[in-house]
Amino acid sequence: MRNLLTATALTLLAGQAGATGLEIVVAGEGGEKGTVTIDLLEDVAPKHVEQITALASEGAYDGVVFHRVIEGFMAQTGDVQYGASGAEGFDMRRAGMGGSDRPDLPAEFSDISFDRGVVGMARSQNPNSGNSQFFIMFEPGPFLNGQYTVVGRVTEGMDVVDQIKLGEGRNGEVSGEPDRMVSVTVTE
Repeated sequence: MRNLLTATALTLLAGQAGATGLEIVVAGEGGEKGTVTIDLLEDVAPKHVEQITALASEGAYDGVVFHRVIEGFMAQTGDVQYGASGAEGFDMRRAGMGGSDRPDLPAEFSDISFDRGVVGMARSQNPNSGNSQFFIMFEPGPFLNGQYTVVGRVTEGMDVVDQIKLGEGRNGEVSGEPDRMVSVTVTE
């Protein structure tokens, strides 16, 4: 029994020590705004976390804009297909319409509430269409619970998230020069 308890404790500690996260450097018109640190919840949404970390490791998120930002709701980014601000032919009007060259993912719903700082996967009307785009909650959005996959939580830098340039209108489309993720690094 003692060996079983010791093995269980070591497994739990190893899981915590190997926890995956992201460090996102955010910048905009005025220069660098700061860093947002996210704890990814691989035990809650393993397929989504695997996809996000693979894209981040490839540098796919570097330079991608926050294309949809709604005051009091959320900031959305992650369109690696059309949202890379430094790409040739970048057109802000297309940002948010794409994903990545990886397949869409089946939903991994959980009972985690969409509270301030929670990170969720964006998707189309199809619940199984999450790909590369994600959003960070400014305020609680319990109406999203059980409808979108939760992938992480901001652990540091909510002040940076709060400074992301807001969009306009009901859809929160950002005009002019949007804020962007300068770099996205996977952490252990």
